[in-house]
Amino acid sequence: MKAPEEVAVLIQARLSSQRCPRKMIRQFADTTLMDLCIQKLVESNIPNENIWISVHEPELVELVKKYPVNLFHRSEKSAMSEGTPLTEIYDWWDKLPHKYVVLVNACAPFLKTETIERFFSDYCSTENNGMFGVVSKKNYFWSHDGEFLTPMNEVIMNTKTANPVMEAAHCLYASSQASIGQGIWMGRFNVPGEIKLWHMAEEEIFDIDYEWEFKMYEALYKSLNNT
Repeated sequence: MKAPEEVAVLIQARLSSQRCPRKMIRQFADTTLMDLCIQKLVESNIPNENIWISVHEPELVELVKKYPVNLFHRSEKSAMSEGTPLTEIYDWWDKLPHKYVVLVNACAPFLKTETIERFFSDYCSTENNGMFGVVSKKNYFWSHDGEFLTPMNEVIMNTKTANPVMEAAHCLYASSQASIGQGIWMGRFNVPGEIKLWHMAEEEIFDIDYEWEFKMYEALYKSLNNT
């Protein structure tokens, strides 16, 4: 169990995406991806004092200042990092007044406020240091060398007969901050059960990485929200 005040809820963002430049602050429907995600957190039942936004570029810093949340000034080195070491990209790991962190992906515009709330609540209730949002997939999968990986009950061309495989949602993550200092994000992936797998709805996990995804998901978002 974790006390709610021990758990930070954090958005980390930068503007240096090469595949979809400046996606965090470009107009997305009538808002931006960054505004949309911060608003969900502010409107949630998660206390504002638990909410942190980690950014470096001045445009993002000014955007965050509009909201009643904590601003962490991410270093330029962190903003330019390609992901390793963990203590470089997550340079807040030993500086926040919390023992644990829930990381929310602001590039997932269909992620619901209530889903974030449930993830936060369930993480507070679990004994696991790490928790990871996943979706259940029934499909056929092969390894890079052609080995068939899908557990099957019947050999027929119908994915309904396949046993589900868990796929990373890349929307919600949780970890102890101490483990980040040890170079471990959430937990050891090769140890079954060490990271709690938290099931999500597939329609919430559309993650914008590419320009075509930005345009397609914006059109879908407008359609669903009648904007």
